Amino acid sequence: MNKAELIDAMAAGANLSKADAKKALDAFVDATSSALKGGDRVALVGFGSFSVSTRAARIGRNPQTGKEISIPAKKVVKFKAGADLSKIIK
Repeated sequence: MNKAELIDAMAAGANLSKADAKKALDAFVDATSSALKGGDRVALVGFGSFSVSTRAARIGRNPQTGKEISIPAKKVVKFKAGADLSKIIK
């Protein structure tokens, strides 16, 4: 499902116009992004939680040449599915 399909599904499910559904989705993405950028955790009970984690620096290998390369540390976003979502997927 891409963004346009998600907007269509949200509009149909919540009886909203596509424009209102797009605004709602954009607001959710902006609020979630801002919270994660600030180091906060975003938890949606039953659905899951988004958090930021730091991936340590490590030594990797260029697959073409076999030469070792240094991969710097960086922050990554993680998602952990909630109990309700996990039950639906099984």
